[in-house]
Amino acid sequence: MKTLTLLRHAKSAWDDPVQRDFDRPLNARGRRAAETIGREMRALGLVFDNVVASPAVRVIETLEDVARGYGRSLEPEFDKRIYLASTDTLLDVIHAAGDGAERLLLVGHNPGLEKLALLLTQSGELRAEVAIKYPTATLAEIELPIERWADISSGIGTLSRFIRPRDLDAELGPDEDSY
Repeated sequence: MKTLTLLRHAKSAWDDPVQRDFDRPLNARGRRAAETIGREMRALGLVFDNVVASPAVRVIETLEDVARGYGRSLEPEFDKRIYLASTDTLLDVIHAAGDGAERLLLVGHNPGLEKLALLLTQSGELRAEVAIKYPTATLAEIELPIERWADISSGIGTLSRFIRPRDLDAELGPDEDSY
């Protein structure tokens, strides 16, 4: 059994004068949401054998703030392929994961993470929530009945957790631009 956890970066600052999307930082609300998710990860006892993340600034900052709440560094491997990746590219990254890793955390962007969660699972209340919206700083955990990451395929997983910042702190709830 393998466990794949997907974490979308926290809310970024659209009003920051950076030149490239890749360089957009988090805003204050995003920083708070990421730390809140980190605290919940610690409370749930979540651990990861391998962490692979987009090298975009907003992902790096999300990981820093998650680590602050989590109480320790996640020690990510940064992979440029994850930046705004399609589901096919994300699957390539997963297929390449070492089989010694039972619990893999991917940290990246939408729409790729949302589409991947929907692709790997078939039904259930949590999946229906993902289909409505996969907000920033949200964590999805998928249990996979496989021995090797290369064996991952559509519809085989079970979504066991879908944790949004607003589930933990009502002040982190949705607004008109919480994408």
